[in-house]
Amino acid sequence: MFVFWGGREGVEVDASKDPVVATAWFREAINFLCNYVLSQGYDIKFSIEPKPNEPRGDLYLPTVGSVLAFIATLDHPEMVGINPETAHIKMAGLNPYHEFGQALDAGKLLDVHLNGQKPLRYDQDLSFGSDDLKEAFFTTKLLVDHGYDGTIGFDAHPYRSESDPWDFVDRNMRTYKIMKDKVRQFNEDEGIQSLLKEVHGANQELKGMTARYSKEAAQKLKEMTFNPDALASRKLPYEHLDQLLTEVLLGVR
Repeated sequence: MFVFWGGREGVEVDASKDPVVATAWFREAINFLCNYVLSQGYDIKFSIEPKPNEPRGDLYLPTVGSVLAFIATLDHPEMVGINPETAHIKMAGLNPYHEFGQALDAGKLLDVHLNGQKPLRYDQDLSFGSDDLKEAFFTTKLLVDHGYDGTIGFDAHPYRSESDPWDFVDRNMRTYKIMKDKVRQFNEDEGIQSLLKEVHGANQELKGMTARYSKEAAQKLKEMTFNPDALASRKLPYEHLDQLLTEVLLGVR
């Protein structure tokens, strides 16, 4: 796996280059490398690591979505994926759980960089889970529930006051393993799973109907009647569900 972090690929002065042309340069480079790998018979894939800014004022390919769109334009998109990083996502004010999920859904999550980050600040590379435990939980849950079997990387740095960097490595890995156990507890908790069934239980007759188009399914959908008042009166216990997760993470459930 060869990761491209485009820290150089951006601008402070928009007058300096056309973003369409700059993107074409990067596309040519990736296409060239993919064809070289194929010609040599190497077992190598390329992974692009999005980041919104720093060290450039604005970087090209700043988010998972922008990288997915770029990959679709390549000669060999099957050889290229995404390496999302928690900190880079939060620098753009986005949700790591959702960004990781988009890459996973597209079949392009080749490897991950886990760490911590205060939103909208410089790239801090804090320890995984040190800033937002729920965020760390849901990122772990996504990888566990969907059977992700790629590299789990920790792109983080110890504080300068730390005397033993290997202790820092151990802490990051320990947090991830603790979160994996919390995911197991969440998935096995009868109260939580009951609430999830309640939340997802509306309109069961629609289940599977829209999975694949057919004239019959479309006609059946047209003929269905819905009761807006009944749908609006359904209770969606999201805060209760969130409270139960909080109790799992605090170790009191």
